[in-house]
Amino acid sequence: MKQLNLQKLQSNLRKKFLKVGVKMIGPETIFFSKDTKIGKNVTIEPYVVIGSKVKIGSNVTIKSFSHLENCKIENKVEIGPYARIRPGVVLKSGSKIGNFVEIKKSTLGKKSKANHLTYIGDSIIGKSVNIGAGTITCNYDGIKKSKTKIRDNVFIGSNSSLVAPIVIESDSVVGAGSVITKNVRKRSLALTRSLQTEVKNYKKKKK
Repeated sequence: MKQLNLQKLQSNLRKKFLKVGVKMIGPETIFFSKDTKIGKNVTIEPYVVIGSKVKIGSNVTIKSFSHLENCKIENKVEIGPYARIRPGVVLKSGSKIGNFVEIKKSTLGKKSKANHLTYIGDSIIGKSVNIGAGTITCNYDGIKKSKTKIRDNVFIGSNSSLVAPIVIESDSVVGAGSVITKNVRKRSLALTRSLQTEVKNYKKKKK
């Protein structure tokens, strides 16, 4: 009986959102909560799960296999595929969370993007920030969680680790593969990569 009631609830929610213009691809695979709020011109692809306390603005696209809970999505945002939006997240207008990105208890500023393979936790990210693939905010030291603050127009290179607490000031660049442990000043390049070494005519040892 409980299963039937849940199925009926989901069916009613899907009909409700379809009626107000939400475009669903494979609606039978999409799950909503009773308190879900959705704006105009929203597209939801198959196998999306929307948990409780989710508010979605207008002109939003949520791609397949994404999971959202207790978050606020503003207008013109793109999410997924395979994205996880955890509690306490605000995605500002025009921002993007791409495939295999997890974000929790953070704000992603207007027109900022984390396109793929990234973890963002306990962070405040400004406008027009690019978070490169493989970047993580190291927010937990085993005892407490700390904040990462990234100001406007910052470029974070791929495979970077930002060790909180840390502030990266506006118009700065973090070079790919860096581990950043100190604050970065405005309009600076932060780079912790070791120098590349090349041995000429190197011969592999024979087994």
